Amino acid sequence: MKKLMLIFIYLIINCLIAINLPSAITTSNVIAAYQPQTKKQPPTVLFMTDFGENDDSVAICKGVMLKIEPRLRIIDISHQVTPYSILDGARFLAGTTRYYPSKTVFVTVIDPGVGSTRKAIVAKSKRGQYFVLPNNGLITLVQDQDGLEAVREITNTKLMIGQTLSSTFHGRDIFSPVAAHLANGIDWTMVGPLVSLSEVIKLNISAVKLDEKGLTGEIIALDGQYGNLITNIDEQDFAKLGYKIGDKVNIKIADQNISLSFVKTFSDVPIDAPLLYIDSRGHLAMAINQNNFAQTYKVQLPSRINLQYHSK
Repeated sequence: MKKLMLIFIYLIINCLIAINLPSAITTSNVIAAYQPQTKKQPPTVLFMTDFGENDDSVAICKGVMLKIEPRLRIIDISHQVTPYSILDGARFLAGTTRYYPSKTVFVTVIDPGVGSTRKAIVAKSKRGQYFVLPNNGLITLVQDQDGLEAVREITNTKLMIGQTLSSTFHGRDIFSPVAAHLANGIDWTMVGPLVSLSEVIKLNISAVKLDEKGLTGEIIALDGQYGNLITNIDEQDFAKLGYKIGDKVNIKIADQNISLSFVKTFSDVPIDAPLLYIDSRGHLAMAINQNNFAQTYKVQLPSRINLQYHSK
């Protein structure tokens, strides 16, 4: 039906042109006007805190953002981040960036130093994304993964709310309004002065090391309530050790030596058996099928992990 309608319009316009109607009327511009217009997507902010959801803190921050930009689409990463865990926040930030386009704004408030001399910043990554957060290490893994183009300190009080800033709720007064203004399209240079990249705080996460003895990395997190161990060793580095699916792998965590099977998923081993696997984000991880690895082996974070080459 739509095709027949376009043909009909085409014939009518050619008839009108033939009787010398204004030259501005053409087949192409009338057909273009008939086509449905693509709606512009609303600006997007990704929001993460360690506030929990037992009070009104998250709702207040969202209200601040929506009052500035009513069209805003706010996507929650999590508000159940382990309290004060800058490392968990850094990990979740780095895990989400690849799934969102440039110009996406991320606002993260995990801020045990709120009210202190720590700086509030906006970082622009080389993906063209913006990160509104405290300068306390939250940007570490994004910086390692995506690179930073530049960083600015938030000093422009016109972008904040309230006559007097709270000393304990910068999520409401600074980070949320600045994120909304950025999503609304302000020039990010209005935020404040440049900060040297050497002044950007980074978490002390030891780099993965591969040498003649094997691979050394770090256990950086637990996978929620399951007690699975997550490392900073990626799939490509682990592959250099020569293990194949089904092999037994001897690992050393702190002072413990543990033998476990390298498999694809939990059910590939019996219940209560330990396993080594590549998690959904491409990192080496350890678990016990239907049990808690961290509790069973009494692993504390952070811990070093050592793996030797596969002996053939």
